[in-house]
Amino acid sequence: MTMNDNAVSQLKRTPLYERHRALEARLVEFGGWEMPVQYSGILDEHQAVRTRAGLFDVSHMGEFKVEGQDSLPFLQHLVPNDVSRLAIQQALYTQLCLPDGNVIDDLLIYHLADDHYMLVVNAANIDKDFAWVQEQARQFQHVSLSNQSDTTALIALQGPLALDILQPLTAVDIKDIRYYRFVPGEVAGIHCLISRTGYTGEDGFELYCASADVVGLWDSILAAGQPKGLLPAGLGARDTLRLEAGLCLYGHELDEQTNPLEARLGWTVKLAKGTFIGSEALQKVKEQGPKRLLVGVQLLERGVPRGGYPLYAGEQQIGSLTSGAPGPTVQKNIGMGYVDAAHAEPGTSISVEIRGKRISAQIVALPFYKRK
Repeated sequence: MTMNDNAVSQLKRTPLYERHRALEARLVEFGGWEMPVQYSGILDEHQAVRTRAGLFDVSHMGEFKVEGQDSLPFLQHLVPNDVSRLAIQQALYTQLCLPDGNVIDDLLIYHLADDHYMLVVNAANIDKDFAWVQEQARQFQHVSLSNQSDTTALIALQGPLALDILQPLTAVDIKDIRYYRFVPGEVAGIHCLISRTGYTGEDGFELYCASADVVGLWDSILAAGQPKGLLPAGLGARDTLRLEAGLCLYGHELDEQTNPLEARLGWTVKLAKGTFIGSEALQKVKEQGPKRLLVGVQLLERGVPRGGYPLYAGEQQIGSLTSGAPGPTVQKNIGMGYVDAAHAEPGTSISVEIRGKRISAQIVALPFYKRK
């Protein structure tokens, strides 16, 4: 993807932009940002994350702070998951839903302290999400919101060696941080929020710090990881890794025409907690059963599946792919997409239309890859 100078000048850049250029990354437009899609190569970076470790710049993500004594009731109203279950220093995955139950965005909520939370949203949706969250907060007297996206940076160290690479850089005993938990602490002398989360299907950490500090943090982690085979990794590997792990990407598996139940995210929808935005619509979907469901698709013949390709059972179109790529670890051509609920059973024979030709495939259970 090439960009003319005018288009490039309109794009936002993370504080690590010059580092990406120095590493000769291939830069592309992504959600209004100029981001590295690859450095040494997608396959190389993918395999590094699965077998050693990869380092991702995710500073384009958005961070909102929610504070005040009405924070919890506000968040309970705002999202389908049960925020009251969060201990301090615990995070959860959820969505922002419209009244019809469909998804404005998916996000993480971090419980930082009493009456103090952080929402982490997708880069392309920062302005839309913040406007929505502000609008909903008007019903609550004691809530203050701040969009801290521009002053917050985020890098993700992912892979089986992530712990070994990070531990020498911090006095925090990071092996004790459980999955979806976090602690504040210094890493390479830089104040961070150290979160045991990620988007690759591997163990790893996401490190939030001040934008002004992230270049030093990035350099320190890359240097510490180099002897262990750490590679900088771009959006290309991030996409193949999350696809193998069966993780949804906003704008593909989730959007404003899709609800969390058809996306098989029912585990994040807590209807028993009381009313929230979209709860009535989602209750109805649950009672009637989703009309379509997210499925894994594996090609049985040669061909590369991509988002948007139609899916057929015999002559009948039953849905379409939302994502697709070669899966380097599973060594199969794979995709995710939505099909009519009647055709969603794993083992169902289907075909994928690729450039006018029907390629035989089957529906398989998600995820394609699960780490041991």
